[in-house]
Amino acid sequence: MLSLVHLKVLAAVARCGSVTEAAKQLHYSQPSVSHHLSRLEAATGVQLVQRVGRGIRLTPEGQLLAARAAEIVGRVDAATTELAAQAGLRAGRVRLAANASAAATIVPRVATALAEKHPGLELSLFERHPVEALQMLRHGEIDIAVVFRHAGTPVEEGFRFVHLGDDPIHLISRQPDDSLANHRSSPWIGGCDACQEELETLCRSEDFAPRVSSHSDDMVVVQALVAAGAGVAILPGLGLRAHRRPDVHATELKGFHREIHAATYGDPPDPPGVAAVLAALTGTVSA
Repeated sequence: MLSLVHLKVLAAVARCGSVTEAAKQLHYSQPSVSHHLSRLEAATGVQLVQRVGRGIRLTPEGQLLAARAAEIVGRVDAATTELAAQAGLRAGRVRLAANASAAATIVPRVATALAEKHPGLELSLFERHPVEALQMLRHGEIDIAVVFRHAGTPVEEGFRFVHLGDDPIHLISRQPDDSLANHRSSPWIGGCDACQEELETLCRSEDFAPRVSSHSDDMVVVQALVAAGAGVAILPGLGLRAHRRPDVHATELKGFHREIHAATYGDPPDPPGVAAVLAALTGTVSA
């Protein structure tokens, strides 16, 4: 039988990349971590780690089991939180991940609403891009992910999405009432992979490819670069709500928007704490 402790150790080694770092994170000794790995190999009957120089690396079998171990450990942690929240939401913790613009605008309002209605419920925030947030959700490291998606994006098995609202996309430049077509030859400021794909899609609608000369995911940095004449960019409405420089102009690109969703993983019903946060998210965004 597989031990939860052994799986927790394997997940930590995979996450940290070494026995030494895993031991520090788990507050174990290095020999103890090695012992747990050996016991896990004996229980599974397969080699999970191999020596590489003075360190180790996971075998393909180790990588497979480590991915499942991370999910299992995360689910156990989530179950502990759910049990704590079951008694009338008097106590407990809900872990939520959101990208920067949502974290700076939606999440604080949700935290305020929860503090008023469920003062014993703790909301923990992790700032993550949508891809990372959904991966954390699948592994049980968080309970809810607030993500942006585009219409028609396939839904992966196991995820459930609640549409919170739409977030318009704006062209950020130094002139009012601007258009994408005015910047066929301009330098652009790109962002994360999803943002870069979004930018390329928008520019393709005007039959050109953007010349990206700078990269930043920080809405403050992006607007500062535009104000300095280093290029133009696109930003979502939530990003502008979080921070807006007076010396740049935002032109809404009609017909283009992001869909904002709250994602959970697994079969319903949601635990009471998660349901309370989802209700707060729905009420906050639609208000």
